[in-house]
Amino acid sequence: QVQLVESGGGLVQAGGSLRLSCAASGSIFSIDAMGWYRQAPGKQREFVSTITRGGLTSYADSVKGRFTISRDNAKNTVYLQMNSLKPEDTAVYYCNADVITIATIRTRNYWGQGTQVTVSS
Repeated sequence: QVQLVESGGGLVQAGGSLRLSCAASGSIFSIDAMGWYRQAPGKQREFVSTITRGGLTSYADSVKGRFTISRDNAKNTVYLQMNSLKPEDTAVYYCNADVITIATIRTRNYWGQGTQVTVSS
């Protein structure tokens, strides 16, 4: 079994910063891509950013230049540094990972439970 646990969400004023963390635990052999998605009230879940095991990154246009994704492979942890936050960044942020488990040595996609980010104007 694999679990993804996010932390670091909260309430911040527009222009402020937050750093999200997501730690994977369980029967992990290796982790390929890790990423972040978000879902605002009344909207569909949308892509925010991903990072490969080798460090290649991609970002949604709406967050480019403001958010930075990084990861620590030794800790099975991915981070999202969010700067210059805007009210429209308000959402539940979900961690996502492609995990190769020890039991199967096959890749399976996992989601975290989400962490709330609220940006006040």
